[in-house]
Order: sequence, then C-alpha cells, then structure tokens
Amino acid sequence: MSAKGCSYSEGICHKIVEKCQGCNRGAEYSTGWFCSACPDPSVKWKSGNCNMASHVSAAAEAKKAKINPLKASKRARR
Repeated sequence: MSAKGCSYSEGICHKIVEKCQGCNRGAEYSTGWFCSACPDPSVKWKSGNCNMASHVSAAAEAKKAKINPLKASKRARR
C-alpha cells in the first residue's frame, strides 16, 4: 500500500489482521491500516507466524542430544 493506493499488481490490498497489531510494517491510510510488505497479511499468518513480522521473534528450540546411558555412567565414575 502506498499514498497513491495499492501498488500490488492485482490492485487489491487487504487490511491488516489482528495478529499484525504492533508490527513496524503497518501503515495508516485514510481507508485503514495496511501492511507495507504484503498485500494480503492473512495469508502470511495462515501457517504460523508471519516471516515479515517485526514484533514476533523466532525462538530457537534447543534440541537435547540423546545420551548413551552406558557412557554416561562411565563418565560419572571419573
């Protein structure tokens, strides 16, 4: 969305969804709040978090390595 209107090739920009509240990419125009990065924000949130959202941080999950109990008991004896 720009000051001249929707710059998307199909010409239809959708208003931001509730999950987009607080994002730095949202901009207010006379017709409402629109995303400056995506013409249809609901599609970005369909399968999880939006990859363009500035207010959501991706938490890296630490994977626990599988420990061999026999080796762990030998290490504990040292």
